[in-house]
Parts: sequence; C-alpha cells; structure tokens
Amino acid sequence: MLLLFAAPRLIFPVGAFICHQRPERSFFFHGQQLPVCARCTGVYAGAALAVPAALIAAVALAPSRARRMLIAAALPTAITWTLEFAGVMPFSNVSRFTAALPLGFTAAWLVFAVLRRGKPDGMIR
Repeated sequence: MLLLFAAPRLIFPVGAFICHQRPERSFFFHGQQLPVCARCTGVYAGAALAVPAALIAAVALAPSRARRMLIAAALPTAITWTLEFAGVMPFSNVSRFTAALPLGFTAAWLVFAVLRRGKPDGMIR
C-alpha cells in the first residue's frame, strides 16, 4: 500500500523530462496529480490500446500510406494545440486527452507493426 502512494512521487521527476506537468492541465487520481498532462496521458493511453490491435491485425502498408495515417492521426492534437497556443479557444483536459488518443494509437501501432515484421522491405506488414 505504501508503494501505491510513493510511486507517483518516484515517477513524477521522470515525467518532467517529457511533459510540462502543469497541474491545471493534468488529471488527478485520488488527489495525486498524474506524472504527465492530459494530452500526454491521451498519447500513452492510445499507445496502450494499439498493442492488442497490432497483435491481431497485421496489415501491409506502403510507407507513404503509413505517413499519411500518422499525419491524419496527429491532426486533432495539432489543431487543439494550435488553437490553444494562439489563444483562440481553450480546451478541457478531456478534450486534450481525446484529441491525443489517435496519435498515440497510430504511432504505436505503426511502430509495433514494423517491429513485428522485423525486416525493412519497404512495406509495413
């Protein structure tokens, strides 16, 4: 039980290397701030969801199609980030999380698909 409450304090400094960790942009669980913001949490949650999908679906993709898929998946995150940065529109943590899910899912799925095949033959299978 002690480890459950000590773990966030141990992991939080690691998250600082990849995330701003602003409290107002982070989720809290049992009163403890998660070690990354809502957007980063969405990327990681999407990546975690991609692993079972990548295990099941071995789809052949040309590299250009894989790039297009990744760009399309990044659009929701890019749009929400740009609108927030420009001061045009604020977004909630749930919106940031949801916009980042496709990016995490697609990136992890493509990486896993390449690693699963293990040979660079010009196609992601």
